[in-house]
Amino acid sequence: MDLPVTPPIRPMLAKAVEGIPDRDDLLFEPKWDGFRCIVFRDGDEIILGSRNDKPLTRYFPEMLEPIRANTPERCVLDGELIVAIDNRLEFDQLQQRIHPAESRVNMLAEKTPASFIAFDALAIGDDDLRALPFRERRARLEEVLGDAEPPIHLTKVTDDHEIAHRWFVDFEGAGLDGLIAKPVDDPYVENKRTQLKVKHVRTADAVVAGFRWHKDGEGVGSLLLGLYDADDDGDRQADGGGNLHHVGVAASFTRKRRSELVDELKPLTEGALEAHPWRSWAEAEAHAAAEGRMPGAPHRWSAQKDHTWVPLRIERVVEVKYGSTLNNRFREVTKVLRWRPDKEPSQCTFEQLDEPVPTGLDAVLAPEG
Repeated sequence: MDLPVTPPIRPMLAKAVEGIPDRDDLLFEPKWDGFRCIVFRDGDEIILGSRNDKPLTRYFPEMLEPIRANTPERCVLDGELIVAIDNRLEFDQLQQRIHPAESRVNMLAEKTPASFIAFDALAIGDDDLRALPFRERRARLEEVLGDAEPPIHLTKVTDDHEIAHRWFVDFEGAGLDGLIAKPVDDPYVENKRTQLKVKHVRTADAVVAGFRWHKDGEGVGSLLLGLYDADDDGDRQADGGGNLHHVGVAASFTRKRRSELVDELKPLTEGALEAHPWRSWAEAEAHAAAEGRMPGAPHRWSAQKDHTWVPLRIERVVEVKYGSTLNNRFREVTKVLRWRPDKEPSQCTFEQLDEPVPTGLDAVLAPEG
């Protein structure tokens, strides 16, 4: 491959900030929820690079012809691979595209075809564009992809803070993640968090139904969180034997806090499995452990500090910070804000989750105005 920029490339990254930055040197883009992808094209030869140096080419064979039809003969473009179903991004369907069997890859390529959203240009022809400021790279990208047709798209941008705020609110309903803010004068710097990302921040009260040991075996690594749904009569199941759903974990504790949590949670392990709503899950893992397929049993308070989960009596409630949900689970690891001794576990329901107003993905892809 004879290009001025050759694989592998570690893509430029963004650091999280709270709120839309009040700066005049930024261009705002929708934050796509997909697989980061660097497209390398040299004539008919195409490589789809990922952020971890492992090519994505074999998993998305349906993208090769559209890239040949819509991009310059020789180019390197930064963007995102997405899968959309019913006019909305579907990240879980995108994840299923990574499969070792070629027959399944080809089947999914036909059943859930991907699209490529371009948002930066690293090289066009013989020109290495990485040293240019972003405003110039964006202009070059618009020149070569202005007439691109689906499934190749050029992401929209704006320098208007009011428009950016509207995108931030409205586009979440199409499955997007927030906003990316890019300094217009910055060059393309590999693997550096010089851009900014603004994500949605929400809070919820959740049941602490168990925990996992930290990977180093010292202290609590994560809390297993649950939320209740309704029974057939619309009532909540509060007796520990009802519809408590595992919705994610809370983690990122300091070493000191991990140790403190061991002492705080130990009393809740006594008799926890007897009426635990996830007892069958725990017993299945314990059975697997006994047969040597897993390290240790999940329901023992053990000096071995197993990495499987430890059930707790359904008594404690914690307030956590989260960004979004996916299929009734927290999309990412949540962060603990505080214990809620004033809340009963039965009050931790799905109704408290803040769901965005549905928006069609076509509104995100349409030209502004």
